[in-house]
Amino acid sequence: MKNYKVYPLFDITIEKGEGNYVYDTAGERYLDFYGGHAVISIGHSHPTYVTSITEQVNKIGFYSNSVQIPQQEELAEKLGVLSGYEDYDLFLCNSGAEANENALKLASFQNGRNKIVAFKNGFHGRTSLAVAATDNPKIQAAVNATDNIQLFELGDLEGVKAALATKEVACVIIEGIQGVGGINDPGAAFLEGLQKACKETGTIFILDEVQSGYGRTGKFFAHQYADVKPDLITIAKGMGNGFPIGGVIISPDFEASFGQLGTTFGGNHLACAAGLAVLDVMKAENLMNNSQQIGDYIISQLKDIKSIKEIRGKGLLLGLEFEDSVKELRGELLKKYKIFTGAATNPKVLRLLPPMTITKTEADIFINALTDLL
Repeated sequence: MKNYKVYPLFDITIEKGEGNYVYDTAGERYLDFYGGHAVISIGHSHPTYVTSITEQVNKIGFYSNSVQIPQQEELAEKLGVLSGYEDYDLFLCNSGAEANENALKLASFQNGRNKIVAFKNGFHGRTSLAVAATDNPKIQAAVNATDNIQLFELGDLEGVKAALATKEVACVIIEGIQGVGGINDPGAAFLEGLQKACKETGTIFILDEVQSGYGRTGKFFAHQYADVKPDLITIAKGMGNGFPIGGVIISPDFEASFGQLGTTFGGNHLACAAGLAVLDVMKAENLMNNSQQIGDYIISQLKDIKSIKEIRGKGLLLGLEFEDSVKELRGELLKKYKIFTGAATNPKVLRLLPPMTITKTEADIFINALTDLL
């Protein structure tokens, strides 16, 4: 048997990670300015994180959610305090895709509807909604064969209002800042308009914070730059710093019932240990503030470079758009300067998603390398 190849791969085998660097099997060191799709939030092999998982695996790594797991309650409590959603509930699962699927179910259960409004260039995991973030015509055709998903341009509030006025739409789902689609910020006014339209029509308002959440933008969630409070918030990626964990943060307007949702591995002992360590480190090291400060510094150093058409995003969720494809630029950053960066479905956008522990010195390494190449 061989692996089913769906990802283009660099000819590099990473053997270990430490702090904001990773090392290959030849001992070569690389600055990680991508964090595995924003997964590495507190740096590679953080001592607190390693200790937490090691201690837990020496006790028990997994048992089903048919028994009480106190770490789940502790995680929910700490997450509520740090995020500002103490009055909401938490359903734990394994990934962002699973979190979004469960959020869509909850929305449909709540109002009995089955249509979904989403946005072009959005990405909500490897779900049917991924049509907005792919140029694969076979995938598009498969999803477009259903009429349950309506896609709108970011900013098209009047179009969304017209769709919601039919009262057939279960939910509107939107990223706090679009990630894979090219770091596109919907803006506070648009989010506030969406929430108002949802409330007026009994539509569930879902914020996908899988990539844009967990402190990366300088606030716990990207949508907290606007005056909105969604019905459901989906989370994953940076939540476990590499350990698979996801969740849905659920408004008090929803009422849980046995059998309503289910998961085999969600909220297991090891996942909770990882999640708790991340929250503890974020708080102790003031990483949200660091994200904002270092992000602002990077923007200030790059904003006058003429070949950069636009800089988008907030904190350490940044997209640099150029006139042409960044494929060669990414390759040179990796080959010549040993720096990992990210791509987007927009081939002209270079994505920057470093760990929130990144320092000004390390930011300068990237800035100098990019400046040299340009």
